[in-house]
Amino acid sequence: MTEKEALFEYLLRRADDSLILGHRLSEWCGHGPILEEDIALTNLALDLIGQATEWYQYAAQVEDKGRDEDDLAFMRIEREYKNVLLVEQTNGDFGKTIVRQFLFDHFQNLLFERLMESKDEQIAAIAAKSIKEVRYHLKHSSEWVIRLGDGTEESHNRVQESLTDLSRFIDELFYQDEVDEQLIKAGIACDTSSFEKEYRNNIQAVIDEATLALPEKQWQLDGGRKGVHSEHLGYLLTELQYMQRTYPGMEW
Repeated sequence: MTEKEALFEYLLRRADDSLILGHRLSEWCGHGPILEEDIALTNLALDLIGQATEWYQYAAQVEDKGRDEDDLAFMRIEREYKNVLLVEQTNGDFGKTIVRQFLFDHFQNLLFERLMESKDEQIAAIAAKSIKEVRYHLKHSSEWVIRLGDGTEESHNRVQESLTDLSRFIDELFYQDEVDEQLIKAGIACDTSSFEKEYRNNIQAVIDEATLALPEKQWQLDGGRKGVHSEHLGYLLTELQYMQRTYPGMEW
């Protein structure tokens, strides 16, 4: 694998994570539990889709095969998406959406802090441009985990159930293969194992304050980075890609 091929794959992973999670959050538009959160979740979705656009634009430039960001976002098949399984999980109730966001936000925050030091100037610039949004997302989701976990018996039980369910996707956040190894050596990507302990300590501190608990042992799932997804992604892509596949090349 050439460095160019590895870089393209790496950029798709970053973009796909943001696009798929952004689409999931967009599904809350008009359905939020309160007006303020309806607007907040929609704004989070816009942030993530904006980040995805930046990653896809750079990926298209690196690939140099005549595709643009819209082609990469809308015209690939399911197995070509390289997002982690966590972000494609269904919204469930508000608590589950918050827990999913919480687990991802803590990872993305630590990742982007390090990518700002990338030797690839464009990666560093995208990370630097996005970090304020990411930190707000982290604050928002962490505060809600505490509020719901240490709230009523009903909210506590629901969020605990969601945490128990979604924690099986944590390990995949730190999945690395030859793509990452090659770019880490070149100073382009960062070694996620270097901040895995910090990540786990950070989420544990919030979980403790929320009077919640991670399961002691749980089967961990992966495959998203290799294009092997849960059943949920196919349904999501059907909706996401409908307009572009029905009217190829359409622009707003």
